[in-house]
Amino acid sequence: MSEQTEHHHRENVQQALAEIQHLLARHRLVEGLVHRQAMPRHELVETLVHKQHVAELARRLDAMHAADIAFVLEALPLDDRLFVWDLVKAERDGEILLEVSDPVRESLIESMEPKELVAAAEQLDADELADLAPDLPRGVMEDVFRLLGAEEREQLRAAMSYPEDAVGALMDFDLVTVREDVSLEVVLRYLRRFDELPDHTDQVYVVDRQEHLRGVLPLARLLVADPEARVADVMLSNPLTLTAEDRADEASRWFERYDLVSAAVVDAKGRLVGRVTVDSVLDFVREQQEAERLAQAGLREEEDIFAGVLDSVKNRWAWLAINLVTATLASRVIGLFEGSIERLVALAALMPIVAGIGGNSGNQTITMIVRAIALGQVRTDAARKLYRKEIAVATVNGVVWGGLLGILAWGLYGSVSLGLVMTVAMLLNLLLAAIVGVAIPMTLSRLGRDPAVGSSVMITAVTDSGGFFIFLGLATLFLIK
Repeated sequence: MSEQTEHHHRENVQQALAEIQHLLARHRLVEGLVHRQAMPRHELVETLVHKQHVAELARRLDAMHAADIAFVLEALPLDDRLFVWDLVKAERDGEILLEVSDPVRESLIESMEPKELVAAAEQLDADELADLAPDLPRGVMEDVFRLLGAEEREQLRAAMSYPEDAVGALMDFDLVTVREDVSLEVVLRYLRRFDELPDHTDQVYVVDRQEHLRGVLPLARLLVADPEARVADVMLSNPLTLTAEDRADEASRWFERYDLVSAAVVDAKGRLVGRVTVDSVLDFVREQQEAERLAQAGLREEEDIFAGVLDSVKNRWAWLAINLVTATLASRVIGLFEGSIERLVALAALMPIVAGIGGNSGNQTITMIVRAIALGQVRTDAARKLYRKEIAVATVNGVVWGGLLGILAWGLYGSVSLGLVMTVAMLLNLLLAAIVGVAIPMTLSRLGRDPAVGSSVMITAVTDSGGFFIFLGLATLFLIK
């Protein structure tokens, strides 16, 4: 999708949201006016008005893509969200539940009867149902299992057995297979028997009678090759394959590096068990990026912006509590030098500069290291090289920017000594930020933890307390007499 097309689509979605919000507001307004009026046939008028607005809303929703309806639902307060959700056709419930964010999905599921949830789940393929299963009540899942065929039931069990960050969790079972000893003409006739091909079918998979993967036949080759040729003569014999246990983030890098649309998933014996498609990979990457941004801000999970106060408080309190401790520590560092600040008031004006620039530099370092770890470009044994590189960068920045701030302090307060202290403090705090900026994500990664979780909070705490201590300590030693 080009940038212009994407911008146009975004505008259309925003316009659809605005129209739905307008219809909801008009419906509430007219409904309230009718309730307050004492008029004949009051109930008839109210019913007609209600039906008119409901019909218009339903018509708008029917014309929208499931992902766009999900966007609208996420942007509405809970009462309006549930009102709109009731207007969505029941046969679309399953696909929309897959598109909405986790907290919004929970609010929708809570409003549905068990039989409605079973009906929604029945509309989904096994791999899609595996994504929805963790949010469904156990009783609903038991009913769904009983309604599935033996093959679908086995596929669902397999999909649910893999962790969220494994290829198996992204795997799709809907694919097309052919034999290698048939002609391309036979393959073409076989494909024409489908009402439609599975989404993102760019190749068909060549297997033997035991379902071992022999190769892949790209549709581009199938269409231009001689129809009398055999599949074995045209197929790619050594395609890139994945296993269900592979890490999904590694698979996403392969998709990006080799511009893949789909890739085969095989078991330990080389049997074809499914495929991964680019849309699943993009969804995984987007979710990982969102989780990383939330983690850096100290949020434990994605939050419904219209969630209840208590739910939001529970999501945010942990790192706020940690931040309170670190802020208290920083304040106590300042308290150690109250006498120095009283004797040289300029210190109070200058110390936030040292801490602030140190925090910014540390966050830059952490962002680069976390990204490199996520891309698999950094191993834990590369820490020494990273320390040397970041220390060198911090030294150059410290000398340049610390020198400029030192000159600024000299010009403002007429003190060469204060300028020198400012320069040295800036240099030392940037060095501290560089060391800690490498240490935090590398240590978390070595411990098997997400290197992004709370890293921003931790680096800010270190550079604030360290910056205050370095600057005020140097000032006390060299300026206060």
